[in-house]
Parts: sequence; structure tokens; C-alpha cells
Amino acid sequence: MIRQKTIKQNIIITGLGLHSGRKVEMMLSPAEKNSGIRFQRIDLPGRPEVKADIQYAQGLPRHTEVKQGDAVATTLEHLMAALYQCGVTNLHIEIDSDELPILDGSAARWMDEILKADLVEQDAEAEQFIFREVLRFADPEKGSTYLVIPDSHFSIEVNIDYHSEVMPPQFSAWSEEEDFRREIAPARTFCFLHELQWMKNNGLAKGGSLENALVFIEKIPPRDVLQKLSEEYNVSLDHVQPGRVVLNDEPLRYPNEAARHKLLDVMGDLALLQTRLQAKIIAHKPGHSSNIAFARFLREYIKKRKALSAPYIDWSQPPAKDIHGIQAMLPHAYPFLLIDKIMKLSDREVIGVKNVTINEPFFQGHFPGAPVMPGVLQIEAMAQAGGILLLSTVPDPENYLTFFMKIDQVKFRNKVIPGDVLVFHLELLSPIRRGICEMKGIAYIGDKIASEGVLTAQIAKKS
Repeated sequence: MIRQKTIKQNIIITGLGLHSGRKVEMMLSPAEKNSGIRFQRIDLPGRPEVKADIQYAQGLPRHTEVKQGDAVATTLEHLMAALYQCGVTNLHIEIDSDELPILDGSAARWMDEILKADLVEQDAEAEQFIFREVLRFADPEKGSTYLVIPDSHFSIEVNIDYHSEVMPPQFSAWSEEEDFRREIAPARTFCFLHELQWMKNNGLAKGGSLENALVFIEKIPPRDVLQKLSEEYNVSLDHVQPGRVVLNDEPLRYPNEAARHKLLDVMGDLALLQTRLQAKIIAHKPGHSSNIAFARFLREYIKKRKALSAPYIDWSQPPAKDIHGIQAMLPHAYPFLLIDKIMKLSDREVIGVKNVTINEPFFQGHFPGAPVMPGVLQIEAMAQAGGILLLSTVPDPENYLTFFMKIDQVKFRNKVIPGDVLVFHLELLSPIRRGICEMKGIAYIGDKIASEGVLTAQIAKKS
């Protein structure tokens, strides 16, 4: 199980916004479990917040932003990549402007500051999703394509081609077994010299400089344009020479630094899914607008798969509770103990397993010659799995009983017969209050739904 994390100490960062050119100060603070990553605009009336979530995101030229009402946080992709790599899932961020500081144009300092602040594991499971089929996504307008391949870990590959002599086609690859902090995080944002005037005319890169961006010398502009750019960006004309690759005094940090930075951007934009991913992702010609469209495509896919498919169980791993652990918590006994294993147990969900055999006593009469598990017993087994979830919230579960108060929206979709393995997945619909909880439960046979319902239960001490 991957746990949620936050930071232990506050982090204060100041700097210039790359596109706004404004000075900005922000403070990153610890946040409660399940709260997510949130930006609070302390410079606006009412101090509105926006969550760093794909549903509020849009990919813009040269950056990504999230917007919810009046709250806007932009150019957040480098920070998001660093947070994903550090495993930070909950964070409160106060910011006094709409744009995050660009720092040196990479994610290196973000990672350094986050790790220096120390990380704290929280008593909650992080969202994660394992891809089990190949997916393809294309953005015809931008010429970007993405491929998702099932794999045993998370990795990204990026291909870029600007048809440029100073930047030939580049490839970059990273997997979670490699050191992101050393191999990807220091890669800086970049542009071409001839793009500077366009960005200036479109209100971008007002805070850009050779200290926070790579400038590749592909085409040398006319002398008058070059003179104007030199004055606006404080660039020495001596640096603009044929054969020189970049305008910067600092050389390239990697031969393929541009491709590595594009990988960094893909990572930061996908981090807005707020989900740990397991797959190989191959991106060709990625950009922020395409990345966000791809992330939305993944969000819808994940949402549908979670709704339609049984939860994944790694049967090679030991259960969270075996039959002895279950008997220690539930008062049920033969022939009414209907759960064999608990494969997963967290503060908000439980996965239980029932192996249905011909030896079940109810098959003697339901029905002779055509054994079918009664629907009411499927719900009872589901309720017992939910009872484990509820009883796990008290230190002495053996002293409590679980009473079900209400069962709603019950549906029976497929019959259960001997030889089936029933997998029960129950999730809280609201926080547990005063020992009462409301759960959505689904019973699966493979990827088919056998039954489902909404269960409300309460625990009470034994008299």
C-alpha cells in the first residue's frame, strides 16, 4: 500500500513569474490527509482556493494553469512534477500572485526544498491505478501522440523533433527505478531565439532571462529586432554567433536537456490526476495543451474502469486479515460467517473475498439440482466485509457488534453458483460519525457485478 504524504515543515519560496514578470512569494505548509494539493490566493478578497486537479486545469502556450472561480495558479507544472516524485499528496500552498516563481526554469530547487522540509507518511492510502491494456491518444491539431503500455512500474519516454539544426531529434526516458532528482529535475525550460519577439508580443516571458531558460540560436533575427531583444532581455549581442547552440553562458546540463524538460512537463501535467500511475507512457511531440487533454482522457478511462471492474488483487500477497483475524473481529460463526479473507483494509475502503463451494449449507434447499446463492446472503456477506471496515475504527472490536440500519439501491445482476469467487468492494460514502457509516458495496465475480447496494450500519458496545 502506498500511503499519502505531506511535508513536516513550512517552505517559503520567492522569485519571479516566468510569464507575468511579477515578484511572487509562496508558502508550502503541511495538510491533512485526503485534502489534496491546494493553492490559496492570499492576495485576493476572500482568499479563494483552487485544487491542483485535472478537472480545473487547462494547457496554455508554454505553461499549465488551474482555475476555480477567481482563484488561479499558473505555471505549476515544475512544482507538480517535484511533488509527484517526492510522493507528496497533501499540501496547502499560500501564494500572493497568480503565477508560481520560475526559479532556474527546472524542478531542481523545488525537489531540494521539499526533501529538506522532511516528508511525513499519513494514515491514508494514496490513490493509484494499474493499467492493464494498451491505450492510444492523439491530438491531431498539435501532432502529439501518446501511448500507454501496461508495465510493472511507472516510466515515461519522450520524443521531440523541431526540425532544427541546433536541436536535432531528441529522446529521453525515465523510470521510477532511476533517480529523477539527478536525471530529470535539473532540465531547464527552453525556447528558440526567434520565438522571443512572438512571446513578447503575446504577453509571455516577461520574467524570462538566461538565468531561468535556455535559448537556442536557430535563426538569427534582423539586426534591428536583435538589438531590441538584447535591450529587453539584457542579452549581449556577442553571444549571437553562427555555430553557437545556446545564448546562455551556462552550457547544456545534458546533451538532450530539451527532451528531458519535456518529460518533466509531462510528469507535472499528469500529476494533476492526483493518482499514482503504473504503466509505460510514450509521448511524441508533447506540449501542455496536449498533455492536459491526454490527462483528461486518462481520468475518464480510470473513472470508467473503476466503476465497471473489480478491484485488482495481487493474490501472491498475504491478506490484510485471514480467517483467524476475521473471527477475532466478527461475532459470526458457522454457518453464518460468509467472509474468508480481507485482502485490503484502509480507513475508507475494504475488499473481502468469499469462496463459494458446493458444501455451503444453503445449497441443500436453494435449489436442489440447481444451486444458486441467495441474494440476501450475498448482501449479508457484503455487510460482514463492511463490518470489518467499521470495527477497525475502534481499538477493541471484539467488544462491539455491528447493526445494519438500512440497505438501499440493491440490485442483483448475475447469479452466484458453486465455484465462484465473490470479491466484495465497499467504500465509505461519507465520514464515519458517532459510529454510523454509509457504504457503497459491490460484489464481483471476475469483472462481472453479481450484486450491489448502499449499506448504512452502526456499531455499539456489547451489553
